[in-house]
Amino acid sequence: MTSVITLLTDYGLEDGYVAACHGVIAGIAPQARVIDVCHLIPSGDVRRGAAVLAQTIPYLPLGIHIGAIDPGAGGARRAVAVEAGGRVFIGPDNGLLSWAVHASGGARAAFEISNQEHFLRPVSPTFPGRDVFAPVAGRLFGGLAPADLGPRVPLERLVTLPEPTSLLRDGSVEGEVVSVDRYGNTQLSIPAGDLHALGVRVGDTLGVWLGRRQLSLPYRETFAAVPPGELVAFADSAGLIAIAINSGDAAQRLGLPPGAHVRLSPTP
Repeated sequence: MTSVITLLTDYGLEDGYVAACHGVIAGIAPQARVIDVCHLIPSGDVRRGAAVLAQTIPYLPLGIHIGAIDPGAGGARRAVAVEAGGRVFIGPDNGLLSWAVHASGGARAAFEISNQEHFLRPVSPTFPGRDVFAPVAGRLFGGLAPADLGPRVPLERLVTLPEPTSLLRDGSVEGEVVSVDRYGNTQLSIPAGDLHALGVRVGDTLGVWLGRRQLSLPYRETFAAVPPGELVAFADSAGLIAIAINSGDAAQRLGLPPGAHVRLSPTP
């Protein structure tokens, strides 16, 4: 049963964009509980938004989930509603929703959001979050069927982001930086289980290759297990390996942007 509407955007908090979306939803579905997932995604960073939504969705009630991160707003890309795992995901068809859809068990059906009778009028070409996604979410909460939003979209034609990879080989595991949070912690695509498969346990030392650079880092339960200013690797709340600095910015010190290649291995 739908119980919430959630919002993930790159709108920031300095302007009234988020409030406008809340207001539209409240005007159509005043009984809906709205949960703000995040509004501080770096502008246009679809991959970061996809990671945040996918890692948050297991902890959210079933509902309608809006993703509004769209560097192509006003262009030719379509808006979609995707049904997955008892949820409906609404947003641009640019891959933003794809990891959360996968985390919800995979898409069951998808529809182009093109029936303008469910939009605000007039529609601003640069603010679909307010004029398309928010009113559609409110009407879906009220009982509108996703099929009434527009024509069905073949699932194989939905835009998907390449899944972050983790590859075990030759006594090491290779992955990439999935995202960097506001603290500068760098989350890798490498699950803690892959390190354990190599025999690495908390308390050990990791060999870390960042391109041509090689480091040795302590593998601990949390960043607080090392002195302030020291680097550390640990399994984060999503079960993925992260590299951090206690009271510092690891991404800045190491020059690790999202997508950077990383290799980890046990040390003798």
